[in-house]
Amino acid sequence: MGFADHIKEIERVGRGSNTGRDAIVVDSWRRCLETYQLDPAQAREAVIVSQTRLREHRQQAEDLVHIARSGLERLYRQVAEQNYVLLLADRQGVTVEFLGDPSFNNNLRKAGLYLGSEWSEPRAGTCAVGACIATGEALTIHQTDHFDITHTPLSCTAAPVYDTQGSLAAVLDISLLSSPILKTSQNMARHLVSSTVRRIELANLMANSRHDLVLRFAGAPEFLDVDPEAAISVDGTGRITGMTHGGARLLASSSGIDWRSPELLIGQPVAHFFQAGLDELASLTRASLPQDRRIAVRDGSLLFAHAIEPQQRMVSLPLAHAFRQPPAISRLGGSVPAIDTLRRKLTKLAPSRLPILLQGETGTGKEYLARIIHEVSGLSGRFVAVNCAAIPEQLIESELFGHAPGAFTGALAKGRKGLIEEAEGGTLFLDEIGDMPYAAQSRLLRVLAEGEVLPVGGSVARKVDFRVVSASHHALADMVAAGRFREDLYYRLNAAILSLPPLCEREDLPWLLERLLEKHGPQGRPLILSTAARMLLLAHRWPGNIRELDNAIAFAAALCDDGVIEVSDLPDQLTRSAPVLKEQGQEAELRAVIMSCKGNVSEAARRLGIDRTTLHRRMRRFGIDRPH
Repeated sequence: MGFADHIKEIERVGRGSNTGRDAIVVDSWRRCLETYQLDPAQAREAVIVSQTRLREHRQQAEDLVHIARSGLERLYRQVAEQNYVLLLADRQGVTVEFLGDPSFNNNLRKAGLYLGSEWSEPRAGTCAVGACIATGEALTIHQTDHFDITHTPLSCTAAPVYDTQGSLAAVLDISLLSSPILKTSQNMARHLVSSTVRRIELANLMANSRHDLVLRFAGAPEFLDVDPEAAISVDGTGRITGMTHGGARLLASSSGIDWRSPELLIGQPVAHFFQAGLDELASLTRASLPQDRRIAVRDGSLLFAHAIEPQQRMVSLPLAHAFRQPPAISRLGGSVPAIDTLRRKLTKLAPSRLPILLQGETGTGKEYLARIIHEVSGLSGRFVAVNCAAIPEQLIESELFGHAPGAFTGALAKGRKGLIEEAEGGTLFLDEIGDMPYAAQSRLLRVLAEGEVLPVGGSVARKVDFRVVSASHHALADMVAAGRFREDLYYRLNAAILSLPPLCEREDLPWLLERLLEKHGPQGRPLILSTAARMLLLAHRWPGNIRELDNAIAFAAALCDDGVIEVSDLPDQLTRSAPVLKEQGQEAELRAVIMSCKGNVSEAARRLGIDRTTLHRRMRRFGIDRPH
């Protein structure tokens, strides 16, 4: 097909004609035209991001690449002789791992089949990586399926990689610079890529579930122990803690839930999905023959299952950096990218003795994080917490630095150690440091600079050795610019800055919810949420963050019967807003689906299980326009 014919076909699709292309290609072309406003007549050069940006993307994907590497290399050995190159792109479409023949590097780089290439649809038009990110499905974009004329010689096949919480984490792609004419020639490529992704997801689940029971499933007993189709992890209370993408589809199908809503799967009792309890599932080990390990699913289907008992010691499984993380690190949150990045940083920063500044809204868990830093640091001294906003201004210096005998009216006759000295050999946590009076800031700066503390009214300084962690809900950099915080102290405190997101932005909210249900459960048994109560808690905006959520669960625990929390047991401020939250939840879901479909109304309607007319009516009701 020539350049002009290719453009004409795309324009016909834009006018609503059917040209015989696969629906996934047609939908992508329409997104390119309508949502991204791309011009098919304007050729775009391949985009290779800067070294700085590439380094950032690779650092964020480091753990996944580490786990995936053996699978990637195995796949490349299978396809290299057919001149394929292999790309692993992150969720933004940036290639973070690349395997290809070095002798073709110049051609591959020019074509964008190279490390650091960006293959998102808005940037590259219709392509396998971009379409995979948009749809969440394995697919092939072959030659003139590509939107941009510069990519039409290529044949690219990609499959999505999901993390253990059901979120898209990466895309695995194999591509050819030139290929056989027929698209069906890539069916085997799609099978190989999907199989590799399945093994990578399983390895990732095993790496993140060492203290949980792992259940692997297959439709036939012969494949159960060698190539399972799906897997999930279950904790000691029988609740789902993780899953492969096949596992998510299995659970969703069992309960009639859309697999694109993993928050409705994670944290649920495993008995909701299978006609068996935890004990029966845990007994399905290799002690019995594969054909005897049959399990009934709630939707009526039958599968074969293999149970792998929790691994307490992981010496023989060097798959992930997470294995070498101290136990305290695992209490930070669920297995989501933002928390995984925080874990990786803390594993290296905590033992370093560097001053750390924690930034985040009130109630996001800054002191909790500071205590974990102290626990991981290996320091033998105490953890001493000081709330700089809670101590009266006239007392803060004597509280921090101590005082000499008779230093002021009401001072103890023997004098007193300050909190800084109490932290000797340990960690001093200065919470709400932004509220510390300016005079006290000056004295604290001298302590940090000189390693000595001079008590109020004293004449002899005392040597001190401690690690300082500070926190503030204020943007300290803005306070410095406004002259309300000492710049030199700011730079003493912020050798490393860690930010905690507000609860409404945390992807691991279901994980946090489960930990609080365990915390407030009677006699060590976790509380149970009704479906309506769970949806209400997940939809709330939580302006008070984790502290507000903790209080809400404690309140409900005191009111509920038999350990089951209903909507009526929740605080009034939640239940009063239930109708509004339901409406907000519907609107949020609608906006999220339309955005994920890049404004394609047909695709959004298909995902929501409604017709286009109904979708248009709901969009008008909520005032939603297609994104541009």
